[in-house]
Amino acid sequence: MDKKTVRTGIAGAGFSASFHYEALKKVHGTNVDIKGVYTRTGAGEYASQRGIKAYESLDAMLNDVDVVHVCVTADSHESVAIEALKRDKFAIVEKPLTGYFGDGSDEFNGDTFAKRDALDYALASVARMLAAEKKSKGRILYAENWVYAPSIQKEKEIIEKTGAQVLWIHGEEAHSGSHAKTYAYWKFSGGGAMLGKGCHPLTAALYLKGVEGKARNGKPIRPKAVSARTHALTRLPGFRDEGHIRCDYHDIDDFSVMHVVFEDGTIADIFASDIVLGGIHNMLEVNTNNHRTICNINPNTAMQTYNPVEANFKDIYVVEKTGTKQGWSTPSPDEDWFTGYPQEIEAFYRTIAYNEPVESDSRLAADCISTIYSAYVSAEQKGAEVEVCGRSHF
Repeated sequence: MDKKTVRTGIAGAGFSASFHYEALKKVHGTNVDIKGVYTRTGAGEYASQRGIKAYESLDAMLNDVDVVHVCVTADSHESVAIEALKRDKFAIVEKPLTGYFGDGSDEFNGDTFAKRDALDYALASVARMLAAEKKSKGRILYAENWVYAPSIQKEKEIIEKTGAQVLWIHGEEAHSGSHAKTYAYWKFSGGGAMLGKGCHPLTAALYLKGVEGKARNGKPIRPKAVSARTHALTRLPGFRDEGHIRCDYHDIDDFSVMHVVFEDGTIADIFASDIVLGGIHNMLEVNTNNHRTICNINPNTAMQTYNPVEANFKDIYVVEKTGTKQGWSTPSPDEDWFTGYPQEIEAFYRTIAYNEPVESDSRLAADCISTIYSAYVSAEQKGAEVEVCGRSHF
């Protein structure tokens, strides 16, 4: 069978746009024709470095493509995705799908506003995106790489083939702080660690419970309730800054825990934080009635190296956000592969070209957003259990 050609464009020119471009170069199931990039600022430099066109408007780029990679800041995910869907284009949307980014006032502060307002706004945003998708020939493909990480996909196979009942999932994403300056402000990030980091292990947990339900009776097992706590540890008056942990956050949480109860009464505990040294810590532990799996996404021990002198590894990439290259380390032979980026994009392009089923779709993204913003309501109430709102609508 001849490979189909998919014309693609990238909206945004930041961190996620860079690794999306690298993943596009590894797609083998289709011919990818990268038409160019559009962003309000920085498109020219991004385009010239990669030998692609810098578009002057989103409309102009949408005229030339079949799919757009939505790698703009999260507050623009909804508007860019809906514009693509209106034109029957596919939208590959980075995480988080959408959210609440304040009331637009200079006085807005993430510490003091009513979290129910954030939940209501986020649910309305999700509803608008799903409504646009329903009317479109295109689809929302949710770029949650954890779903496509090889260890998560292997666990999917184990659950399906053994008929496992997943009883408890423990997931975590943590490191020493985001590299994005705007992340420090709720009005740009839509939340703190619970949203920006917690979305990854949470979505993987939601995905695997969905896999279990579909294998058993053709219907995903969805989240029912959540209780949560958030903290701003680096903003405590007594925090002592030693220069290793980012601590310039304005109004967001840097530590969170969510306790999720599913429709069948089983549970997941999801930790997310910006206060952990030694590189990124990404893991998901799945405890079932017939097996236990620990998915070590970052770091893993595929490779271990001892380096006695820091300068020796000056030009060698080890792992993301490690504080030092001296001593024992676990360099990832292919970090993108272990974290699922190329598998994710390959799968999306097979969906676009050949209508193959998609593992990470808008419904999974909607459950993630409704769970997290319900969790912020719970945290505001000192951990009281809150129903995961929106389940009946998505």
